[in-house]
Amino acid sequence: MRRSSKNLADKDITAALAGWNFEPGQVNVRIVRGKDGKPKIQLRLDLGLLQMEINGRPDGKRPHNNASELAHQLRRLEKHRKLFGEFSGFSLSASACAALRAESAMFYHRYLSLFVLEQFDAVIRDTQHSLDVLDLCHHFADEAHDRYIMEQYRPYILMMQGRSRACRAMKDGFTKTALAYLKATLRRVLELYPKPLGRRSYEAQVLMAMIRDLRHGIPMDPLTKLRRELRRAVTAEQYERAAHLRDELTALETLGAIGPAPSLPAAAPAAAQTGGGTAASVRRRCRPRRANHRAAKRETTEQKAVRPPEDPPAASNA
Repeated sequence: MRRSSKNLADKDITAALAGWNFEPGQVNVRIVRGKDGKPKIQLRLDLGLLQMEINGRPDGKRPHNNASELAHQLRRLEKHRKLFGEFSGFSLSASACAALRAESAMFYHRYLSLFVLEQFDAVIRDTQHSLDVLDLCHHFADEAHDRYIMEQYRPYILMMQGRSRACRAMKDGFTKTALAYLKATLRRVLELYPKPLGRRSYEAQVLMAMIRDLRHGIPMDPLTKLRRELRRAVTAEQYERAAHLRDELTALETLGAIGPAPSLPAAAPAAAQTGGGTAASVRRRCRPRRANHRAAKRETTEQKAVRPPEDPPAASNA
């Protein structure tokens, strides 16, 4: 280990931390301008900070002259396929899997920070990197331990990706698209757990809460509203009102709406409606509260502090 006392004062990060206190239980993130002129993400820790590149590998390195360790291993896999005509026979050593896990830990810290910063496209990108690492190790690792050690994080990564897709859609005003993303993600998460446990998992609880909030906040379209009122009228044997509602439905369907109106003789009772917040509460999940901190010198910062959307996995395995 080489030590040098020359210019050690220049390495002190006290100035960078001044006015930016660590807040336990919250994710404290900011964007600063690096000496190379590029923006950097900084994540506040109790004893300092993590600094990450916004694009490429978070630490800015290019392992084996590739964009990432994952890119290097995928390149090896493709060379194997071209040489042998199939993927069979390709394998990842224990050291290669360890390098992929270490890289995934970096990407975890970055996609969590990016979620706080509402950079949802970048979160989707980084969570996909983590999912690709899981898939690669699961299929090609030499050791069983390396094939399965990271699978415990798959539901969490899927949840973060699904939330980001939904939040991006909400940000663009596509509420129903956001709901579709959340439902699809919930199905994928539930498939990863034994049936009795799936809906009690943290990931499922977060997704179901967002779905409830979003459903409650979507305005009901006229056809759906009329059909629901018609069912209630039939159930209550209010046939004159039911006939009037059916005429309205027929008129709307004639104008191009699709789907037949329910018949008069019988109809199921209207489903009980449950509350669950509003679309605004979903937006609050996508737009964490901000905390203003004094900017350090030469910083162009957007600083935010939010309660973590989850308990982070261990850094070495994230």
